[in-house]
Amino acid sequence: MKPMSFDFKSRRSMIVAHRGMVASENPLSAQAGLAILRAGGNAADAAIAAAAVMNVTAPASTGVGGDCFALYYEASTGNVYALNGSGRAPSGLTIEFLAKAGISGEIPPRSVHAVTVPGAVRGWEDLLNRFGTMTFREVLQDAIHYAEIGAPVTPIFGEAWRRAENFLKHSPNTEEYLPNGVAPQVGQLVQIKGLAKTFRAIAEGGAEAFYTGDTARAIISTLEGLGGTMTLDDLKAHTSTWGDSIRTVYHGVTIHEHPPNGQGLVALQALAIAEGLGLADYEWDSPQRLHLMVEAMRLAFADARQYIADPDQVHVPVSGLLDPAYIASRRAMIDANRAMHPSFGIPPNSSDTIYLCVVDGEGNACSFINSLYMGFGTGIVAKGTGVFLQNRGANFVLDAHHPNALMPNKRPYHTIIPGLATKDGQLWAAFGVMGGFMQPQGHFQVMSAMIDDQLNPQEALDRPRWCLESGYSTSLLALEDGIPFKTLADLARMGHQIHPVSGAERALFGSGQIIYRDQNSGVLFGGSDPRKDGQVVGF
Repeated sequence: MKPMSFDFKSRRSMIVAHRGMVASENPLSAQAGLAILRAGGNAADAAIAAAAVMNVTAPASTGVGGDCFALYYEASTGNVYALNGSGRAPSGLTIEFLAKAGISGEIPPRSVHAVTVPGAVRGWEDLLNRFGTMTFREVLQDAIHYAEIGAPVTPIFGEAWRRAENFLKHSPNTEEYLPNGVAPQVGQLVQIKGLAKTFRAIAEGGAEAFYTGDTARAIISTLEGLGGTMTLDDLKAHTSTWGDSIRTVYHGVTIHEHPPNGQGLVALQALAIAEGLGLADYEWDSPQRLHLMVEAMRLAFADARQYIADPDQVHVPVSGLLDPAYIASRRAMIDANRAMHPSFGIPPNSSDTIYLCVVDGEGNACSFINSLYMGFGTGIVAKGTGVFLQNRGANFVLDAHHPNALMPNKRPYHTIIPGLATKDGQLWAAFGVMGGFMQPQGHFQVMSAMIDDQLNPQEALDRPRWCLESGYSTSLLALEDGIPFKTLADLARMGHQIHPVSGAERALFGSGQIIYRDQNSGVLFGGSDPRKDGQVVGF
């Protein structure tokens, strides 16, 4: 079979349904969610079923050793709820401890010290308990089945697995992920018996089985053997938190994001700045429009890097950063003809990944994201469990005076963000774009495409993207194949550092899922990103 070309030559229509829809990065995951809807479950139940299967089909990107965030739209009330399922630093991990170990500047991303408490399983349970109608035993059936009998490796994820082969060979307890000692081929069935065992324990004993049972003991034993500081008490103490979404209105559509410690605030700031820039007056691929969007995003990232942190530990000035007067002052900094290198402002006083979304027949929606951060997280598997441990702690700052400084029991700056949109109090869309610091940039671009240009969900996801690499305000501007050469040249003349991207490097631009709901008929329109192996299914 020929290798992946990544040319995106095929045409994909959006999917249309009425009684329910699931959009995920893998067909088996999407169908697991749909099976739950057809069995009478709701958006919360289906989201957990789909997310669990992704643990088996995309183990580099997600897993129960990582974190989750969700936005849940409750149709009966019109309210949007934000679930923070991210974990905290171990109670024994400090800047001083790392300094004595010779670690300064940043936490090495593949280090045992980058492991934060896995928040996903508790988050799954809390979502089910508050909004679901089914049990873990019901929603984990497909995930257990595929982990036991094997799931076939899909093309794009298979390519990522192949590239990670050497890394996995030098990582602890990864044997199940290297059948016969090598990365599996596309189409090969891969069984992950350890993960099946972990899922069975969760199905029977709930989150407690993960945080206090054999899985917990395996996690701590593995980390201790590598010099980590996490303890069983750190796992036992973990809790999710619930809150309200943060939001801004973009040309009549209310865009909801998860509050800090996630970076949804970046997308909201960029949209708020852009609302006064008249993006719809320009062609989508013109240098003028892309320049204005990039500059709005630079300003938002400059603030994010200074202020986003764990709001339980430090004050995050969310309302000040979204204050109309402050937004106007940031917008006024944009030069229509020249790229800038902004620093953070002073607001007024007043906080690798998989993404999927579900809308059920009642109009409830779950925008859900689950992640290990970098590919395969730290690369550390808790012995006998099949659980990769995340490396979210790499996002802490090792400067004690910074809001995002490492502290015991603190959550780090988090890149993963689910998105949701409402109009006149009703669900308008559930959406997300995964991929590190690409995520708020993707949110900005797909929402602009749908609102400014009235594209359907699939068209919005198909459109070539741009990305400020690593999310830094002075970073390279990556531009995807499909954006005109003249636009690239003009942006370079404006002072942007251009990085044209094609082929397999398109992974830089992440991947997304969108479900739009017609507010009159209730009909659902779904799109799945061509940059991944995803699928939209409905009934």
